[in-house]
Amino acid sequence: MTTNITAEHKAIFEALTSGDYRNFALFSCFVNGEPAAAIVAVNPDGDGYAITPLFVSVTPSLELTDHDGRNAANNPSVPVP
Repeated sequence: MTTNITAEHKAIFEALTSGDYRNFALFSCFVNGEPAAAIVAVNPDGDGYAITPLFVSVTPSLELTDHDGRNAANNPSVPVP
């Protein structure tokens, strides 16, 4: 099966779910001008903090499709891996 999931995505997911790190936050933001939220890593950076987006929420205009182009939100036949 083809996947867009990278080794970096897997590492971030494992870090988020392991409970070993405490530098993750839910961040209110905008994606292409639309209200959204992001899971971010927050790390010290000089006198401030660096905020690195890891994943962003679905926005109203975002269309999520599977690898066959079917709308994943409205397609109950999409198999769960």
